[in-house]
Amino acid sequence: MDIISDMLTIIRNAQAVKKETAVIPYSKFKMSIMEILVKEGVVKDAAKRGRKNRRIISASLKYDENGSPAITHIKRISKPSKRVYLPTNQIYFIKRRGGFRILTTPKGVLTDKDARKQKVGGEVICEIW
Repeated sequence: MDIISDMLTIIRNAQAVKKETAVIPYSKFKMSIMEILVKEGVVKDAAKRGRKNRRIISASLKYDENGSPAITHIKRISKPSKRVYLPTNQIYFIKRRGGFRILTTPKGVLTDKDARKQKVGGEVICEIW
């Protein structure tokens, strides 16, 4: 079972029905991805709630004044069945509406822009625009 795909699907479905918050089962990796989404401005806020094995991530979703979601497209790239790795010189920017990629690198979970700045490559988790 792919926990990252589940998280992305929860966000996608919550935005499809215009929910204010999405409730996601907690893991450190998911939380680091959510922190990047908050930093990039596509999610308002993400907070860890609960204790022990009942922890969740409560993500406040962001919409514009017309009610359309901030995330128009979210796609899982590297899957358990097919891992996708990119070296530094092959990381290019997504030009569609200011999109970005999330990568796992030796320096942690980074966006494509930060990975190019720090000159590290890694596994491409997802594309968001």
